[in-house]
Amino acid sequence: MDYTEINSKTIDRWIENGWEWGIPISHEQFSDALNGKWSMLLTPTKPVPKEWYPDLKGRKVLGLASGGGQQMPIFSALGAECTVLDYSEKQIMSDLSVADREGYEIHAIRADMTKPLPFDNDSFDLIFHPVSNSYIEDVMHVWNECYRILKKGGRLMAGLDNGINYLFDEDETVIKHRLPFNPLKEPELIESLEKEDCGIQFSHTLEEQIRGQLKAGFKLLDLYEDTNGSGFLHDHGVPTFWATLTEK
Repeated sequence: MDYTEINSKTIDRWIENGWEWGIPISHEQFSDALNGKWSMLLTPTKPVPKEWYPDLKGRKVLGLASGGGQQMPIFSALGAECTVLDYSEKQIMSDLSVADREGYEIHAIRADMTKPLPFDNDSFDLIFHPVSNSYIEDVMHVWNECYRILKKGGRLMAGLDNGINYLFDEDETVIKHRLPFNPLKEPELIESLEKEDCGIQFSHTLEEQIRGQLKAGFKLLDLYEDTNGSGFLHDHGVPTFWATLTEK
């Protein structure tokens, strides 16, 4: 099963239906960023702390699975030299559309992050990686590749699903599945995902997500938790996401 291709097409459909993470920022938001008024998300609701960002002028930034024209335009407005890699064609098109509208350059690549990333060693100062590891089975590969392509002292900002969402039914009130959630090892899960048009998704542990970054060689500098932003679990204050800041 070429599950990453399935996920790419699924996200393209979501965008056609108005998916919130596929709506590019407006011209007004880009202008605000030029004037110092901006924020970015790695997880659903909490903005990334401003102290996590280095001085971005002239820095080489990779948006890893970060297409959609939401973050890379802001990085560009702040003076960074931006590259975006995403496997959704429509997410890539959105970033190119905003760049054309606002008159800045961006290097946009449609590629599968489960494969070797198409960059030389020590290429980037910062990698911005919003929640997307839930669409791939092996996250260790991603951490190793991020470490390889970052410069020494470079930073990785990552949004991570902590797996709790995969326990529950659609209403988030009944425990329906066991963890780990892996349709490639439990094919009966695929029918449930197809019914809800969810693509092929995977839960990951703290060991895979955070310890994995440490095993790749990163130093953990900071982290925070976040919720879904709405729904039963959010209403009960259950954190379902992490965001991490690590350094090579």
